[in-house]
Amino acid sequence: MKLFLTGGKGMLGKTLQRHLKAHELFVADLPEVDIAELGGVEQAVSAFKPDVVIHAAAMTQVDACETDTDKAFRVNALGSACVARAAERHGARMIAISTDYVFDGTLDRPYHEFDEPAPRTVYGASKLAGELAVRMHCPDHTIIRTAWLYGEGGPSFVHTMLRLGAQPGAPLKVVNDQTGNPTSADAVASLIGHLIENPIPGVVHGTCEGDATWFQFTQAVFKFAGLKRGIEPCATAEFPRPAPRPANSRLEKRVLRLAGLPPMPHWEAELEKFIATTQRSL
Repeated sequence: MKLFLTGGKGMLGKTLQRHLKAHELFVADLPEVDIAELGGVEQAVSAFKPDVVIHAAAMTQVDACETDTDKAFRVNALGSACVARAAERHGARMIAISTDYVFDGTLDRPYHEFDEPAPRTVYGASKLAGELAVRMHCPDHTIIRTAWLYGEGGPSFVHTMLRLGAQPGAPLKVVNDQTGNPTSADAVASLIGHLIENPIPGVVHGTCEGDATWFQFTQAVFKFAGLKRGIEPCATAEFPRPAPRPANSRLEKRVLRLAGLPPMPHWEAELEKFIATTQRSL
């Protein structure tokens, strides 16, 4: 198939390029293509004539979104609208990447695809606006929500912990009252590869199975990497940030289950594989 990929220079974009080599791929990213400029997006999509548009471009710096709200909504909302309109206008199906931040994180169970979004951050609000734009402008779509993502090149929590864990010093304090699904870009790319061939309409949650706190996630990173620096659990309140972090980022993969797909890979197996591959490349 002919695939048009936005955000190709990002962490997930790089992983998708590796996973989708069997297809004809057009990689759209700055400075060549600005997703928030409809004319440029339409020109690029029209020239390539894709079967599927994979929309991975986003402003994902959660705290920066709080201070630069115009940029957050320009990229995540207006950009998604422009890409969706271009996809629909030229007969392409759309797969768009979204986030757990569309929820407020207060539920005492994992969020499924039919729960009502209620973002608490500018990042979450701008990504939800992007979801709504995709639904409005490109009816033939799949929106994949993912969370706690790491992958080749980073930046990601895993890359930060590998760097800090290799440095000498006092034990690191890591938040232990936020829970989510650590998820590899490889797992999401594999899911996208399946959905290219076997579409599921609407919203799909795409995170690895199992959950952990950031502290437990760090324990696993250090174990698989053989790092000996100490770590100590702490509360979110000890590290105030401009954007509030959801206490519960767990996503239930209900739609994948209802569609008869096998479970996503477990987060620990994916993390162990990723760290082994990363260390071999150093």
